[in-house]
Amino acid sequence: MTISPSIAPTAIQPVLHPLEPLTPEEIQLAVTTVRSERHLSQQFRFPTVTLNEPLKEVVLTFQPGDSIQREVFLILLDNETGSTYEAIVNLNQRKVTSWQHIPDVQPNIMADELAECEAAVKAHPEFQAALAKRGIADLALVVVDPWAIGHFGFADEVGLRLSRCLCYLRAEATGNFYARPIDGLVPVVDLNQMQVLRIDDLGLVPVPPDPGEYASTFVPKLRDDIKPLLITQPEGASFHVNGHHIRWQKWQMRIGFTPREGLVLYTVGYEDDGKLRPILYRASMAEMVVPYGDPRPQHFRKNAFDLGEHGVGMLANSLKLGCDCLGEIYYFDAVLTNSRGEVTITENAICLHEEDYGMLWKHTDWRLDAVEGRRSRRLVLSFVATVDNYEYGFFWYFYQDGTIQYEIKLTGILLCGALNGDAKYGTIVAPELNALNHQHFFGMRLDLDIDGQPNSVYEVNTHAEPMGDTNPYGNAFYAASTLLATEQAAQRIVDPLAGRYWKIVNPNVQNRLGQPVGYKLIPGDTILPFAHPDSPILKRAGFMTKHLWVTPYKPDERYPAGNYPNQHPGGEGLPQWTQANRAIDNTDVVVWYTFGHHHIPRPEDFPVMPTAYSGFTLKPVGFFTASPALDVPPTQPQNDHCHR
Repeated sequence: MTISPSIAPTAIQPVLHPLEPLTPEEIQLAVTTVRSERHLSQQFRFPTVTLNEPLKEVVLTFQPGDSIQREVFLILLDNETGSTYEAIVNLNQRKVTSWQHIPDVQPNIMADELAECEAAVKAHPEFQAALAKRGIADLALVVVDPWAIGHFGFADEVGLRLSRCLCYLRAEATGNFYARPIDGLVPVVDLNQMQVLRIDDLGLVPVPPDPGEYASTFVPKLRDDIKPLLITQPEGASFHVNGHHIRWQKWQMRIGFTPREGLVLYTVGYEDDGKLRPILYRASMAEMVVPYGDPRPQHFRKNAFDLGEHGVGMLANSLKLGCDCLGEIYYFDAVLTNSRGEVTITENAICLHEEDYGMLWKHTDWRLDAVEGRRSRRLVLSFVATVDNYEYGFFWYFYQDGTIQYEIKLTGILLCGALNGDAKYGTIVAPELNALNHQHFFGMRLDLDIDGQPNSVYEVNTHAEPMGDTNPYGNAFYAASTLLATEQAAQRIVDPLAGRYWKIVNPNVQNRLGQPVGYKLIPGDTILPFAHPDSPILKRAGFMTKHLWVTPYKPDERYPAGNYPNQHPGGEGLPQWTQANRAIDNTDVVVWYTFGHHHIPRPEDFPVMPTAYSGFTLKPVGFFTASPALDVPPTQPQNDHCHR
């Protein structure tokens, strides 16, 4: 649904909390205000319109009934001059309170830019001639897929807003075009002028013949031996929603949604003995980078910054009951804008539901013939984004024992090239089709407030005790905690052979055993980049070289590769901020965790990839006096087989 900003916004209704996402009326008012006050031409686009989040202290001291100042942050692009601006609109005052030119940057690429770019390329005579040279006559079967061009030091690209397009050929009108790349044909487009600058013709390469179809209409026979699996909650869900505030058992949190990050968590806390204890102030995925590993001219530029160059919030799916989420579901819409500042609403962008998760805890005392056990359930918050060929599911899980888990589910379609030689940098997945080696890196920004502020971060490694008088049989080992006191000391990588994890504690609050309360960050599946240290991609995404970074809290340090990674030469974000080597002990800290998924493709990943998983876990360590899951009641048996 799209709402034009030319329509006068209706009266702005008060919101419940300073972190409530913008309403359609608020967005309309902000866009109308900035257009009017700054006398903007129709050549201006709106890459970003989102809530300008209030100061942390304002949020933490807010009480119901307090006045709320509502501000909107906008990024604007003037196509005529190529200039980028940032603005803040105060909705209470209905005026622009900040307007700033940001030189030498390119905002994220917008969806309607992509559509306009494809149309411009397909209409260009030189492109049509290049297709004819390849024996391709039906332009309707051709797909032009614009990509961010990156930054590789080429002087003729400086100052231009560019896209480098990949081309494909469907076998039929509804077919899978990603299986049939037209390699060697690369249009380059000026997105500000929406003009084709050149057509790079790298030579004739045969289009792979396999159509690679995956839709059910192309599958000759579907399985017929699957019985229904029903998930029911006859009394409804156990969670409660008020606006964007969620309560589930002892958990409380707020959620938001930004065009860049997608789902954002705020003020996550756990109720313990009648007190709501804070754990996370703000948590989101702050960048996602996908570097490909083929050095040939057709492929070396394939390095996608899916947040900074596009924005996963803008690419969120509208979820469907029974397909994406099962059970008793509560959906949240995402209120966004297109590039012209018109409100667009992605219905059912966020899914909230509960899941059974098997065994929570159990013990059998065989001497008493007594069994005590509890089934686990978890609260799930998720959204799914389609980023060109890939689908990403972003899942937050909250457990009854105080655990928080984050998981990425990766599926969709492999990015492939025509074989055109050997498959050294990929895997042959169909005749003449090479799926390219690549990696996915996810940069999380975790503003942890463990029982409030300030916090400290420790690295914990397990060591074997040397054999000797204190360890005569060689069986002893112990965990040693090391304080990470500065930003440079806190740049760390995982070490599974040492059982390494990181512990975020509040040194000013102790549990009943005299231990500082804390949570530990447990790595999951991860990897480091294989790109050379001097490569353009590592200059632009240096945060990928470490799994852990820690910085003192600064509200304007939001994105690990910098605010504007699109076509940027790099060096910004975490590598730049941490050069100051600021103190991070016993202060308000932000933990940045980077995890990577390493993908050497398999034939079984074609034509559509079964889901792969990657993520991490936050687990209480000394946060509670004992297991917080003791009070979970026994599950009522649904049949005679649960208890003897």
